[in-house]
Amino acid sequence: MQDTEIHPALAAIMNDRRSKIVLVIGNKNYSSWSMRPWILMKAFGIPFEEIRILLGQPDTTTRIAEYSVAGKVPVLLMGDMKVWDSLAICEFLADQFSILNLWPENVAARAHARSICAEMHAGFSSLRFDMPMNIRATLPGKGRTLGAQADIGRISEIWEECFALYGAHDYLFGDFSIADAYFAPVVMRFRTYGVSLAPALQAYADRVATHPAVMQWIREACAETETMAWHDARAEK
Repeated sequence: MQDTEIHPALAAIMNDRRSKIVLVIGNKNYSSWSMRPWILMKAFGIPFEEIRILLGQPDTTTRIAEYSVAGKVPVLLMGDMKVWDSLAICEFLADQFSILNLWPENVAARAHARSICAEMHAGFSSLRFDMPMNIRATLPGKGRTLGAQADIGRISEIWEECFALYGAHDYLFGDFSIADAYFAPVVMRFRTYGVSLAPALQAYADRVATHPAVMQWIREACAETETMAWHDARAEK
């Protein structure tokens, strides 16, 4: 699915379970981890309620602790279940709503998609630290440490390999999937810091940025007025 309409079969599943989904997130401008499951659910029309907890505030830790002992967002609540960590949430959703094909249908492509998401999840520490997500900012050329440049190079390799193996589709594995949701915060970083990409990769980044779910996240991030001193200070270096 490429829009936010509710799939009829999905509506039936939700009615049968009689359990609403709640997603606890941080600031949309800064929280890349929160962005991934949020846009995934919006893209596939999975209905949910949102609880937004401002990060970097005196009561942030206490508020997050109401929902998760891990002390981080995002957290997904469904009935008595709590699922924390963005990748665990995406896997949970893929399992619960298998009819939607949140992962690619092809076995090899699905394994590849899981691998690059796991790599994104566990790695790219320089990019995260030196070029923190800050959707409202425009900071071309900032944060270009050697480590960040290496991470940008590796991400470019990942995207190029996907298009080489699976064809010149709009997204990494054909239709929009968890993989694209996982790299959406990277696209936000590339836009903020003015990262130059090869034409095909830039076209992909533009398609992600103009996906309706991503555009909604961007609009709501730009409407926020809260700031986080650490992110803003890192971005100015």
